[in-house]
Amino acid sequence: MKKIIITGGAGFIGSHVVRRFVNTYPDYQIINLDKLTYAGNLMNLKDIEQQANYRFVKGDIVDAAFIDELFASEQPDAIIHLAAESHVDRSISNPTEFVMTNVLGTVNLLNAARKYWAGQYADKRFYHVSTDEVYGALAMDSGMFTETTSYDPHSPYSASKASSDHFVRAYHDTYGIDAVISNCSNNYGSHHFPEKLIPLAIHNIKNNKSIPVYGKGENIRDWLWVEDHARAIDVIFHQAKAGSTYNIGGHNEWKNIDLIYLLCQIMDRKLGRAAGESAKLITYVTDRAGHDLRYAIDASKLKNELGWEPSLQFEEGLEKTVDWYLSNEEWLNEVTSGHYQAYYQEQYAKR
Repeated sequence: MKKIIITGGAGFIGSHVVRRFVNTYPDYQIINLDKLTYAGNLMNLKDIEQQANYRFVKGDIVDAAFIDELFASEQPDAIIHLAAESHVDRSISNPTEFVMTNVLGTVNLLNAARKYWAGQYADKRFYHVSTDEVYGALAMDSGMFTETTSYDPHSPYSASKASSDHFVRAYHDTYGIDAVISNCSNNYGSHHFPEKLIPLAIHNIKNNKSIPVYGKGENIRDWLWVEDHARAIDVIFHQAKAGSTYNIGGHNEWKNIDLIYLLCQIMDRKLGRAAGESAKLITYVTDRAGHDLRYAIDASKLKNELGWEPSLQFEEGLEKTVDWYLSNEEWLNEVTSGHYQAYYQEQYAKR
């Protein structure tokens, strides 16, 4: 039996990873470690919370003593590390919080792994989940990010993730920890906190509120369906060689404004509105400081070496995403009202 701690498992991507591992590997013991900040929501995992191979632990990876105690008591075989502050706007207003969680928190986990695995790394693994934003920005005609692209972060968020990536590689090179890293493009899908572009737009369109679009909406992102991302993490965790890095992308480059227009068309159809009605809600706002123009992921290494590729085209994935949000009004209302933060809070104490 493997015992795996998945950090940030109550968040958007983390909850999909937890669900996949719990359901796919009944002989694994999955421990979901999450601080339950605004982005952590245990309602994301109501469908698996009673399963025998799943357990939730509330705690903060910035607390080194807590992490040390957790490793001592649980003796995990592996870490899949997704816990991170991830919203660029929040990093601009409060960069120190991102340094603490994304850099110091990662180092605390690495130190605990080094201490309790004590050089016996043959059957252990530290999997660090990162972002394509560490690579900086691409020009319109300059190809795609590969695993050998130089780091060039432009926001406090991406700088903090770049730093954590460097620490993970350094601990592999210096101490021999079996560490792997993946860098993913923008995710979309169910259970996404509605401060991000797609769920925010869905919520605002449904409620006839303005849809904020930065600048002229010309920034380009590569969109990855979150369940495809969880599947890629599964493959990399089980098959990647120690010390390796893989890019995970959806092969779906879209300008923000084109994405929003497509989303408006889907919502008009789903809500029975006249064509073009939702597009009237689009509002252009002042561009974000340090807003990278284009991200694009070359995921050919992951396909060629481990056989993974995206299962959905963006239009199909976006339809599925809209259907989920329209069918789960209770979840969306709990999140937008803030009531979700009280869910289970009294039932779980920090261990």
